[in-house]
Amino acid sequence: MKKTTYSISDLAAEFDLTTRSIRFYEDQGLLSPERRGQTRVYSRQDRVRLKLIMRGKRLGFSLAQVRELFALWDETASGSEKQLRLLLDKIAEKQAELEQQLNDIAMVQLELDSAKAKCMDALNELSTEQQK
Repeated sequence: MKKTTYSISDLAAEFDLTTRSIRFYEDQGLLSPERRGQTRVYSRQDRVRLKLIMRGKRLGFSLAQVRELFALWDETASGSEKQLRLLLDKIAEKQAELEQQLNDIAMVQLELDSAKAKCMDALNELSTEQQK
C-alpha cells in the first residue's frame, strides 16, 4: 500500500534535501502542502512535483522554468500538446545553451594550450641563455 501523505522529513530524506530547501520551494509556489496546525502535510502530488523540481534542476532548468511548466500542467487535468511543445522548446533551448558552453570551453582550452606553449618556450629560452 502506497503512502498518501508525507511529512517534510519524509520528503527530505527521500530526496536527500534539507527541510529548508523544501520550504523554499513552497515559498516559491512550487509546492502547496496542507496544514494541520503547524505541521505541513504533503500529498502524493506534492511528492511528484518535488521529484520533477529535482529532475528539472538536474537538467539545468531554472525554478522559473519549472514554475512555468507546472502552471501549464495545472491548467489541464492531463498532459496536453501545449505542455509537450513548451517542454520540447525548453529542452531545445537548454541543448543550445550547453552546446554554446561546450564551444566556449573548447575555445578557452585552446587559449590555455597556446599560453602554456608560449610559457614553455620562454622558459626554454631562458634556460638556454643561462647555460651560455
